Amino acid sequence: MQQADPAARSAWPDPGGAPPPAAPSFAEALQQAVRRSGLSLERVRHRLAAQGIRISLTTLSYWQRGRSEPERADSLRAVDALELILALPPGALRSLLRPYRPRGRMTAPGHDLSATHRVLGENSLEERALGAGFDRLNEALRTLGIREVLTLDARRRISSLSIQQLVRATGDGADRLTAVHTFDSGLRGARAHVRCGLPGPLRILPELSTAVAEVRFGRVLARNETAVVDYTVRVEPGDGTDDHYERRTRTRLRDYLLQVYFHPAALPVACHRYYREHSSARPAYHHRLSPDVSHSVHCAPGRCPAGIYGVSWRWPGPGEAGG
Repeated sequence: MQQADPAARSAWPDPGGAPPPAAPSFAEALQQAVRRSGLSLERVRHRLAAQGIRISLTTLSYWQRGRSEPERADSLRAVDALELILALPPGALRSLLRPYRPRGRMTAPGHDLSATHRVLGENSLEERALGAGFDRLNEALRTLGIREVLTLDARRRISSLSIQQLVRATGDGADRLTAVHTFDSGLRGARAHVRCGLPGPLRILPELSTAVAEVRFGRVLARNETAVVDYTVRVEPGDGTDDHYERRTRTRLRDYLLQVYFHPAALPVACHRYYREHSSARPAYHHRLSPDVSHSVHCAPGRCPAGIYGVSWRWPGPGEAGG
């Protein structure tokens, strides 16, 4: 009788016995390898950075806990480097990654963490402000349109921000919108007034010059149902000044309008509107804006793909007059 190859025999489950153990997931394999190495995630991050690969501690933690998986080219490069750092055979981690999942109309855009990272970059202010909640940021919502009105005071600081936002539920269960607002002038405090919706918690993070606002719909949305939120954040700014404002969107908008009001006693010498594909990209355009009789400028792009829309302004230098 011919003896079967033991290796070939072990590749098939024994019909009368227990099935062979399942291969570990990417998260499990990474977690086990980190534990065996004796390195902390912070040390792993430093070793990646030494190779020119910048991955946030939060992202590494998400990978290890299975909350997200590497998909972008720079993230896959990090996986290859991790195999060396953790003394694993080539492909030991990369082979465990699930196939790339195309992001189409059937996928909830708000739940697409890779789309968020493409626009915001790794270790963004939003990610630092939200911590573990970052990967669930408005996960069952898609923003359709936004109107923002920004007001600056006589000391060249943002004093209030009013936002009207139309959202659509991409699945059942959404009941609130979370927004992260950052101010270059610093942030001592803020208060929110909600006109449409119900006020939720407003967290002030002075160390990040950031406020995290939550507006509740007052009901649970069904899939494809829309809701409008309308609120104003009144700012107690720090000692700095503001010279720009940006809206970052991870999905295409149907409509966007940003209007900036300057105080008559503090007028800029130049204003521009611009668009960037992501946080580290140079502006794709940079167009001059002229203030109107109300000392305001506005940005109203005709097309609104995902990316960063902003208005910047330059304050007068010595001997220059604003306006």
